[in-house]
Amino acid sequence: MIEAGLIGLWLVWAAVWVAMARSVKSIAERAAGSRAHYLPMAVALVLLAAPQLPLFPLNVRFVPDAPWPAWLGLALTFAGLAFAFWARLRLAGEWSSSVTLKSDHALIDDGPYRWVRHPIYTGLLLAILGTALAVGEWRALLALAIAGVALWRKLKREEALLGRQFGEVYASYCARTRALIPFVL
Repeated sequence: MIEAGLIGLWLVWAAVWVAMARSVKSIAERAAGSRAHYLPMAVALVLLAAPQLPLFPLNVRFVPDAPWPAWLGLALTFAGLAFAFWARLRLAGEWSSSVTLKSDHALIDDGPYRWVRHPIYTGLLLAILGTALAVGEWRALLALAIAGVALWRKLKREEALLGRQFGEVYASYCARTRALIPFVL
């Protein structure tokens, strides 16, 4: 039941994400290396989704084989995907899967963007953490680490591009709003 719930959550999220990608603004500028996160994210996906990888110790459990980690993981996955979805709705036409500036790009700093500068990444990392907890194997934590590094690198590229585009306004936003974890990071 938990496994079906996780699969369902991720499939619904992916379908909505693809559908929403059709209504974005045209790209004005694409940053160098703007798609560098695609391959590591694909590797993380395989690690999360591939049952029983025959690679010791990746298939060893890091949490007990009990109901509570799976249920907690399902709840965290739901919360993370919901937060990412809220951020994606607020971002609307400014969204891109790669590091870009859109035509007439606007700086969004309200909704979930008042809590963190990159709430989609925050939500995705929370969802991956939840899925890792539900899966319970080291491969899933490795997936979280790979996704975290890939999204951090993408975040840095985005911040450079947005800093150049919005100057002091973006610097002020960065000074009052953390990148991924409210009040922490």
